[in-house]
Amino acid sequence: MPVELKGSCHCGTVKFTVQSSTPVPYQVCLCSICRKVGGVGGSINLGAHADTLQITEGKEHISIYNAVLNRGQANQSIATSERHFCSKCSAMLWLWDETWPELLHPFASAIDSPELKDPEEMVICLLTNSKPDYVRLPGGKTKTYTGYPPLSIEEWHKEHGEYIP
Repeated sequence: MPVELKGSCHCGTVKFTVQSSTPVPYQVCLCSICRKVGGVGGSINLGAHADTLQITEGKEHISIYNAVLNRGQANQSIATSERHFCSKCSAMLWLWDETWPELLHPFASAIDSPELKDPEEMVICLLTNSKPDYVRLPGGKTKTYTGYPPLSIEEWHKEHGEYIP
């Protein structure tokens, strides 16, 4: 049975629960969006089942940001992904995308319980020219990719024996 993740924003106004079969925070995204909305070190997204999301407090304080892709370029567009955040403290909560409506991606930083497992190896994705030189990669064992890694979050969990059906 999937694990229940309990999360909240920094100020405690928004609280939520969601069921996850993929709760190991193993992948750090360093794209410019994740660095700017998640902090200089990027974002760590988990996987969850979108239909299990329960907002237990503060629903009226959730705002959505649709990122601008290729800002300032001829091919500039708006992302289909929706980053949900607290309108009071601006803490990122989860990402949802109409492309995969059954999935929800809680930000690991928003999860209060249970204690998330420390992965043996971190996967660093989108290590491109958007990462400034001052941004340090996590210590310890890492695998880096200039784009997205070959395995999805679900595939990684299955390959590493961490998937919870």
